[in-house]
Amino acid sequence: MASDGEELVKYITEKVVVYMESPRDSRARHQGGRQPWSQRWFGMLPLGLSMWRSNRKVRDKR
Repeated sequence: MASDGEELVKYITEKVVVYMESPRDSRARHQGGRQPWSQRWFGMLPLGLSMWRSNRKVRDKR
């Protein structure tokens, strides 16, 4: 059990060091654009529902 904890600390330390040593520009490019939280948590479902709702509004106006 102790070795697992040591391995975890070693892994996290390596990731932090790589992150800190990389230039700021490359970190910004690597991160890319963030998705809205609704897409991150529920995928394409919110987009589909919003398209369905907007389509219903257009049909109801006619």
